[in-house]
Amino acid sequence: MNILIVDDESTILQTTSAALENMGHRAFTALSRRQALRNLKDEPIQVMLLDSQLGSEDGLGFLRELREDGWGLPIVICAAHSSIESAVNAMKAGATEYIQKPIIPEDVREMLNKVERNLRLQSRVKELESMVSDQNPSMVMDSEEPGFKEMLRMAFKAANSEASILLLGPSGTGKTILARQLHQHSTRHDKPFVTVNCPSLSKELLESELFGHLKGAFTGAVNETWGKVAAAEGGTLFLDEIGELPPEIQPKLLRLLQEQEYERVGETRTRQSNIRVLAATSRDLTREVEEGRFREDLFYRLKVIEVYMPALVERPSDILPLAETYLRFFAEKRGLSNLKFSEGARKALMDYSWPGNLREMRNVIERATILSEKNLIEEDVLPPDLNNQAGSSLRPGHFVSLKDLEEEHIRRIVARTNSLEQAAQVLGIDTATLYRRRKRMGLT
Repeated sequence: MNILIVDDESTILQTTSAALENMGHRAFTALSRRQALRNLKDEPIQVMLLDSQLGSEDGLGFLRELREDGWGLPIVICAAHSSIESAVNAMKAGATEYIQKPIIPEDVREMLNKVERNLRLQSRVKELESMVSDQNPSMVMDSEEPGFKEMLRMAFKAANSEASILLLGPSGTGKTILARQLHQHSTRHDKPFVTVNCPSLSKELLESELFGHLKGAFTGAVNETWGKVAAAEGGTLFLDEIGELPPEIQPKLLRLLQEQEYERVGETRTRQSNIRVLAATSRDLTREVEEGRFREDLFYRLKVIEVYMPALVERPSDILPLAETYLRFFAEKRGLSNLKFSEGARKALMDYSWPGNLREMRNVIERATILSEKNLIEEDVLPPDLNNQAGSSLRPGHFVSLKDLEEEHIRRIVARTNSLEQAAQVLGIDTATLYRRRKRMGLT
């Protein structure tokens, strides 16, 4: 951990720093309140050891000031004259722990182990809260499809390594869920899992979100921040929709991956990082590289291990097991134990093409559990889109001709896009070819 020692005696700073570094921590020192504040602003301090008396300054008063200003890091008060009363006063002022001087290394080691366990627990609680908010049961990564099952086996085999993993596939296929599970199966499972959504911010704000910034580094930077890289220290940084990463930030990410180095926006000092990177995208990164929108060296650095997440329509044998997994999940949240699908509902679920993949299925099943007034979910509580497709056999894996399947696919893509040009781009053909095919289909 990064530990700041605040004491007005330089000898104590030296001996305590040496003891902490022998334990594997990184020590920073400050002789006064002013130096301590400078360290807090310049370094990602995780724990502070604070002398209760800083010469003419009051250590407890400084502690209260830090808490009032929103500094939530663990602060350990070190007191030369220990008593029950002084310990109580320290805790009332906001101290996390209280130890007596002279500082004995074994006492410090035991105390820091306790602090670190608490920090890990807090990180785990935040991650679990985030997972609950995602409303996805972990079992959605199970599969009966041989190809996908082998892909998952490879992914979890790589989870325990330090290799970067690139998750590819359409939107809504569960890439974020898998990324979380890979983190949980890694050696970093007790450290933070931090997500950055690459398309959500402008180039300037995304760079700040990743690496942090100094106060005044750009318009609107009224405070300094550490960024997601620092927040993920020791753990996993998940870059969602990496294909949207602006070209200006790509070399900085490449440097982070290769050298484990970065600078905050507006700062010249180089900082070290210890993180594992997972990334995901619904874009065709090979095409993005060919067309010059994504760096080739970054692409190959990210895809040490490549995992393709298939669309739900490519996993026909998984559709009903997944639907039943979601049904149990949402039924339990409503206190229902015997909720089941009718045969008609099961057929509608199987016959639907699921363009929104797992995300759409989750929403459909949650809606059905809310609207159902009995223990059997019938077709009438499923969305109209599902019932409109019920009975259709035009799906991959069904006994249909390639001609019929192709024509149905063209109809659906044209219906979901804004122009023939956009539809042709999605289909991977030119507009003239699409026009001729639609004419043969009797659509022009």
